[in-house]
Amino acid sequence: MSGPNDQRLLPGLVLAMLGAIAFSGKAIIVKLAYRYGVDAVTLIMYRMLFALPIFAVMAWWAGRGKPPLSGHDWLGVAGLGFSGYYLSSFLDFAGLQYITASLERLILYLSPTLVLLLSWVLYRKKVRSSQLIGMAISYCGVVLVFGHELRLDGGQAALGSALVFASAVTYAVYLVYSGHLVQRLGSLRLVGLATGVACLFCLLQFVLLRPLGSALQVAPQVIWLSVLNATLCTAVPVLLVMMAIERIGPALSAQTGMVGPMSTILMGVLILDEPFTAWIAAGTVLVIAGVFVVSRGAGR
Repeated sequence: MSGPNDQRLLPGLVLAMLGAIAFSGKAIIVKLAYRYGVDAVTLIMYRMLFALPIFAVMAWWAGRGKPPLSGHDWLGVAGLGFSGYYLSSFLDFAGLQYITASLERLILYLSPTLVLLLSWVLYRKKVRSSQLIGMAISYCGVVLVFGHELRLDGGQAALGSALVFASAVTYAVYLVYSGHLVQRLGSLRLVGLATGVACLFCLLQFVLLRPLGSALQVAPQVIWLSVLNATLCTAVPVLLVMMAIERIGPALSAQTGMVGPMSTILMGVLILDEPFTAWIAAGTVLVIAGVFVVSRGAGR
């Protein structure tokens, strides 16, 4: 007979997998939107504009019956929202102008290794030898794909990769510093509040950097793609992963999320006509294998 844990395993795995696939579609939608002549500042503004009501409701729902935030809590939420969602998202969108969705997803998937490094630098947390080996494997995979794109696109590939790597670093900073606030506020409330703050930063950036009249005039396809990005590839994955964590825990949810890079590559080939080469295949295997080794080492 199967116990309650067994009954929650399959739904949890399905939720984690769907969340990873939905989230990985963000890069595909961004690349499609760039075909209509929109820039990163405008595109991320539309994404966050449509996402703001969803995350406001999420924060309200998760905060019902709980004490209000202190001034210190609000400072923490603002800092995390700026680093983890505003700056990270903007750098990612900017980088996608220059590199393929496949390389972008592989670079972002290095986040667990960056969290490990930051935890060692900031808190002197011990790093196992197996984790160092896993990190080396992952970075070899990214360098393999990056080197291939560098030969094809030169400086653009270098600029795009640098921007996306900076995005991964800022998101890793968010993950490292969010632990205390997650315990105080809960993960769903923190995500709703921090993402809401990031939405406001993106709207303010647009107002300051772009002329409102002309910049708001974009192709209708950009609007619909932004709505899809805000819902299916932003809000929905957050909820799916949260529900998965409730059923199978964060470690197994993270390991199931390894389907993300593969789904991005597949969608890139089918939707964007991006090439699928032996370099990409080998790099993907190395990155996923390395992150798996790092995750296993952290769970021990």
